Amino acid sequence: MDLKEHAFVVFSEEHYNPLGVIRSLGESGLKPVAIIVKGGPLLTSKSKYLSAVHYVDNREQGLQILIKEYGNRQEKTFVYACDDTTEEFLDDHYDELKNKFYFFNAGMKGGVSKFLNKETIGELAIKHGLNFLQAIVVEKGTVPQKIQYPVITKAIDSTVGGWKNDMFICHNEQELTEAFQKIKSPIVMLQRYIVKKNEYCLEGFSCNHGRDVFIAIESTYNYKLPMSYSPYMTVNNFHNKNNVFPSLKNMFAEIGFEGIFEIEFLEAEDGKLYFGEINFRNSTWSYAATCAGMNLPVLWAESMIKGKIPDNCYQKIEEPGFTAMVELTDFKERVIKRKYSIVKWLRDLKECKCKYYIGKNDFKPVVMMLLSRIKS
Repeated sequence: MDLKEHAFVVFSEEHYNPLGVIRSLGESGLKPVAIIVKGGPLLTSKSKYLSAVHYVDNREQGLQILIKEYGNRQEKTFVYACDDTTEEFLDDHYDELKNKFYFFNAGMKGGVSKFLNKETIGELAIKHGLNFLQAIVVEKGTVPQKIQYPVITKAIDSTVGGWKNDMFICHNEQELTEAFQKIKSPIVMLQRYIVKKNEYCLEGFSCNHGRDVFIAIESTYNYKLPMSYSPYMTVNNFHNKNNVFPSLKNMFAEIGFEGIFEIEFLEAEDGKLYFGEINFRNSTWSYAATCAGMNLPVLWAESMIKGKIPDNCYQKIEEPGFTAMVELTDFKERVIKRKYSIVKWLRDLKECKCKYYIGKNDFKPVVMMLLSRIKS
């Protein structure tokens, strides 16, 4: 099997998430192509590992280029989605793509999109034995009479509304009413809110219609932010905390998903894990798996050709793991907000095995992004 006989296309926006996929492929000796939906500071498209870049105004234009330029090759082309909107778009065009491309899918049109709905995926998690915080789904503006506060508001679908900007912690009816005035999503999940001890994020991939699942790493955060992930984390091998793997494996088998994924749990103060969501596409932290010797974009490609999880996927990470950092976000969160000295921050940065912006030998993306922001 020679992966170099295939084309590799990263279909994305300018973001450090797809940049990690491009670097993962490039560092393994492959020469990916990018289809970039224009908008935002230059970043992804400036990686030295790209053999070509197609800038498009929208995903429909990107699809036309994908099919025309890469859809009639002797060996099927691999396509990587790195955000929910692109994944849902490709999922909607499943029938057009299935015979020409390897891409993240669940074996039918709409098979992935169905489970981007937080209520649907939550019900599936409960069915397979995972804990899921009590939730109710309402139309924006509807305040349920019987609801236990505090609650956190969430857009029911990450591709609709304001996504993370639709998240508010509400301790009473008045705060919920005020939150509805800011929320953009027409349908909102109101979920029981608990103070988290940490979050537990898993990165892996599945093949063979979801029957074979490999989870490479788990990440926990080195400090907490109440409404967001922490940009500074510790990465380790997957330890199957609370024995969640059997349930997750059954979920992927029922969905029939083939692709790279991320799974998110909230960890309560007592150590109990509550299922949050599955991102059915490459997620930002997957590049940490590459830094650990488990290159998910490459391993998934091999699995799709072989029809099974490749041998020797697992690589041991020495305890207590290694640190990874979203450098710009963490600098803003800890140094700019005067929570941490720049000297200590630079020490933390130096010790990180995984940096999501600063590439070991690929500096142009972050330089171009900073220049773009200065000009704007």
